[in-house]
Amino acid sequence: MIKIKKTNDGSHTLYEESIDEYYHSVHGAVQESMHVFIRNGFNCIPKKEIKIFEMGFGTGLNALLTYYMASVQKKNISYTTVEKFPLNAQITDVLNYSETSDLKEMKKIFKQLHRTSWEEWHEIASFFSFCKIKEDMAGLVLNQKFDLIYFDAFSPDKQPELWSTDILEKLFSKLNTPGIFVTYSAKGIIRRRLENTGFRVERIPGPPGKREMLRALKE
Repeated sequence: MIKIKKTNDGSHTLYEESIDEYYHSVHGAVQESMHVFIRNGFNCIPKKEIKIFEMGFGTGLNALLTYYMASVQKKNISYTTVEKFPLNAQITDVLNYSETSDLKEMKKIFKQLHRTSWEEWHEIASFFSFCKIKEDMAGLVLNQKFDLIYFDAFSPDKQPELWSTDILEKLFSKLNTPGIFVTYSAKGIIRRRLENTGFRVERIPGPPGKREMLRALKE
């Protein structure tokens, strides 16, 4: 069963009872996604045209923040995301991200991200092409390469299969050179797997409530 919870910055997260796991940090969902995926991922890509792959569409928060930042920074985005267990509209329609700070006026876009059909490309705006795929990561076939990977699966303790060497090697092979892989996790075993895959891994300050996170570079 999934429950909606308000985090410390006022934005919503979800709590998945079956695995005792939150979708975002309870210290602040929006501020966590901004710190991990935007400031330490998106903002580190100097190109004007960026191809992004997201592991774990979830609430759609990362996609919404990316759309917003692309509109501000005048960047063109091709955004591919995978999600095996999509959320239903009863949940996504009441999430409050478009009511918070800079994301005001984004309610229509947020709904569009969730309501578009799967396995098809959609032009959300002239600068933002979007495709979401309902598939297990292990069986996913990617036919393009990316500049940036947001890895936002549940934690390695809860979904260890998604953090396997095979998955990380698959993603490494689909990342352009140079390219960036970014995740909230800072576990030593994940850092070592990324390094063994071929990444140069940086341990950098994490969002509020978390000491460190990982950014992995393909150079």
